[in-house]
Amino acid sequence: MGRPLMAKATAVWLVDNTTINFKQIADFVGMHELEVQGIADGDVAAGVKGFDPVANNQLTQEEIDAAEKDPLHKLKLKFNAAAQGEEKRRGPRYTPLSKRQDRPASILWLVKFHPELADSQISKLVGTTKPTIQAIRERTHWNISNIQPIDPVALGLCKQSELDAAVQKAAAKKAKEGEAMSDDERRKLLSTEQSLGMEAEPKIPTAIEGLETFSLSGGSDDGEKEKEYDADSFFNLPDDSDDDEDEQP
Repeated sequence: MGRPLMAKATAVWLVDNTTINFKQIADFVGMHELEVQGIADGDVAAGVKGFDPVANNQLTQEEIDAAEKDPLHKLKLKFNAAAQGEEKRRGPRYTPLSKRQDRPASILWLVKFHPELADSQISKLVGTTKPTIQAIRERTHWNISNIQPIDPVALGLCKQSELDAAVQKAAAKKAKEGEAMSDDERRKLLSTEQSLGMEAEPKIPTAIEGLETFSLSGGSDDGEKEKEYDADSFFNLPDDSDDDEDEQP
C-alpha cells in the first residue's frame, strides 16, 4: 500500500482534526502506534505543522468519516494517476555528492575484474554515464593515472546482491552466445556466495613450478639404460708408475 506525502505532518493533522484511533492513523502513515500516541501527547513531532491530506488530494472526506464510524476500517490512499510509475523511474542511479568522486575508482574496478559487464550494467550499478565508462576502458580519462580500482560494494555505491545479479546476467548472456571462456573468466562470473562456497584448488609452489614431470630415475628417450657410477670412480687418480716409465731413457 502506498504512503501519503509528509507522513508525520499528515499524522499530526489527523490527530488534531479527527477522532480516528491511533492504530488506524499509524497503519495509514506507516508509523508505530505508540509514535502516533506520542504526537497526541505532545512528546513527538513538537512544532510540526499539520498537513491536510484532504486538501492535498491524498484522502477523501468520505474515507475519514468511514474510519471514524468503524474502528476497524483501514484508511486507503486516494488514487492519483499522476503518481503512477514513480517508483520505477528509468535512468541512472542517483549518487550522493559525497560519493560521486568515488565513481571512477569503482568503474575501474568493474572494468578490470568484470570486463564481461556491459556499459549499461555498470551505469546502473554505480550511477554514471557511458562516455565516462568508455574513457576509463580506453584509459583516456583525464585523471586515469591517479585512479585506483575499488570495489563499488565497499564504497556503498551498490549492493552485493545487485552486483551478483549483474554478473550472473552477463554469464548467462555469454553462455547463450556460445563464446568460449577461460578458467579465469569463469571464476569472475561466479557470485560472491558461490565463490566463497567453492573448495580451494591445490596450487604448486612457485619454486618448483614446471618441475612436476621431472624424475631423477627416468630413462632416456631411446630406452638406453643409464650408466651407473660408484663413488670411488670419481676419486681414482692416475698411476704414478706410468709416469716413471716414461721418464726413463
